[in-house]
Amino acid sequence: MNRKLALLVAIGALALASLACSAFLTPAGPANISPTNQPAAPMFVSPDLLDEQNLLVGLYERVYPGVVSLQVLTPLGAGQGSGFIYDKLGHIVTNNHVVEGATQIEVIFASGLRTYGQVRGVDTDSDLAIVKVDVPESELVPMTMGDSDTLKVGQTVIAIGNPFGLNGTMTTGIVSALGRTLPSDRTAPGGGFFSAADLIQTDAAINPGNSGGPLFNLQGEVIGVNRAIRTVASNSQGEPLNSGIGFAISVNIVKRVAPEIIKNGKYDYPYIGIASISDFTIEMTEALGLPQFTGIYVTSVQPNSPASRAGLQAGDRESSITGLPAGGDLIVAIDGRPVKTYDDLMRYLITQKGPGDVIVLTVLRGEERLEISLTLGKRP
Repeated sequence: MNRKLALLVAIGALALASLACSAFLTPAGPANISPTNQPAAPMFVSPDLLDEQNLLVGLYERVYPGVVSLQVLTPLGAGQGSGFIYDKLGHIVTNNHVVEGATQIEVIFASGLRTYGQVRGVDTDSDLAIVKVDVPESELVPMTMGDSDTLKVGQTVIAIGNPFGLNGTMTTGIVSALGRTLPSDRTAPGGGFFSAADLIQTDAAINPGNSGGPLFNLQGEVIGVNRAIRTVASNSQGEPLNSGIGFAISVNIVKRVAPEIIKNGKYDYPYIGIASISDFTIEMTEALGLPQFTGIYVTSVQPNSPASRAGLQAGDRESSITGLPAGGDLIVAIDGRPVKTYDDLMRYLITQKGPGDVIVLTVLRGEERLEISLTLGKRP
């Protein structure tokens, strides 16, 4: 290769190298954006999920004006709870334990209005109370009552209230179980407590301050009043923490009790006058000589009670289990409806019957099957 040709080749190679380098150099400026800085493409959201979200948003906006928070002073200190507007006359539904012993009740509306409230009446059996307020009618947005008899386990429910003083908090969950029974706040003759029945169990987050607030269905109807939680944990202030097991008073109890509290300041419950057990183990069933594992076994009958007058019999013979006498009646139906547990019996009595009503109990007594008529009294 002559010197002239070699020089031309060298110049050509240098030019190619320059072009190759320029391919990897990106001029700075807005027209050249690194891919890592580009806006993310919108995520796909299911139309069903958006519909559910919009449903909850719309429900909250519609019902929240009818939910109130309560600040309560008692001789023991301050407390808080929730409630909801029952009617245009200024009656508010809440829990008895929220206002028990109150020397002052401050009611806070969704609009921010605050006013004092007065207890109109209470029911210690269901843990319900009615508080009366005097406010402009424009502040009173009564809630629509649903029908708790139509509830199904698995239904979506929504709680709105004042947990830990956080006004207007909304939580969601499902109906976990129906027809639960808890002890009431009223002592029964012979010791122990009467029962509060027809409670809704839910996993919607309920915490201190939610008490007395509404539990809604997806139609925005009140189907319960939040009452209690079952928990094994507490915070640094000793307040119980939600465990996913909460209880609400069914709205059908509210619909029976609230008008009577407003009218008379109290509500009378039907009364049979027995102590009993259900949910038998195999050992208990064998010891008592029962023909089945379901029903309500009568362990004692209160003297001069409707049960005593009707002739119900309690266990009076020793069994192989200490403290569990054999020979008592086993109630298996009420008014022709089978009852498997005490919860079933109480739910029917409290939601369907009242003092003075006559019921028919189907009883297994040894080898006999009896139909026993009983006139209900009222709880003493």
